[in-house]
Amino acid sequence: MVLALTLTAWLAPGFHANAESVVLVLGDSLSAGYGLPAGRGWVDLLAQRVSRDSPGYRVVNASISGETTEGGRNRLAPLLARHRPAVVIVELGANDGLRGTDLTVTRTHLRSIIASSQGAGARTLVIGMRIPPNYGPDYTTRFATLFGEVASETKSALVPFLMDGFAERRDLFQEDGIHPAVAAQPLMLDTVWPKLRPLLAKPPRRR
Repeated sequence: MVLALTLTAWLAPGFHANAESVVLVLGDSLSAGYGLPAGRGWVDLLAQRVSRDSPGYRVVNASISGETTEGGRNRLAPLLARHRPAVVIVELGANDGLRGTDLTVTRTHLRSIIASSQGAGARTLVIGMRIPPNYGPDYTTRFATLFGEVASETKSALVPFLMDGFAERRDLFQEDGIHPAVAAQPLMLDTVWPKLRPLLAKPPRRR
């Protein structure tokens, strides 16, 4: 009987012996590595660091170029069911801002993503963004503060701005002036890591 139960668990979908806990990155082109050589994006570098410095965890990158908070919300349920992440990094909102989306809508979608992630047992990290000033000072300011407000409301960890420290350096961006170049990817990782590392300090969940 015990053997039968063990075999049933072994063959169950999603079961892996000594499985690692997942850090799920739900993001847009900034996390999907748009315009970069394969394996050179900040999430790829994060995966390498997690493998080295946080045994028991692995990174799954579920980022898609062009993604919005609405798209991330709509895609999230199967990702949570499949990967059962211990940590969810939410790097969404930039495309909402560039499209001039009503910030109430963006806030609602972000809160929904975080509530679903936390309801599935994951710790959450919100990564903030900023948009160019040509969208008007009111919208630009409210957009920049939105991420911190959502993080505070949901008791999530926060990276205030993914491009902190280099946003004004044109040489660290690709030709489009929007997407960071290869040389900027380690800087983005170094911005995220201090906020993520404490979330990995807790013992990873075992399946």
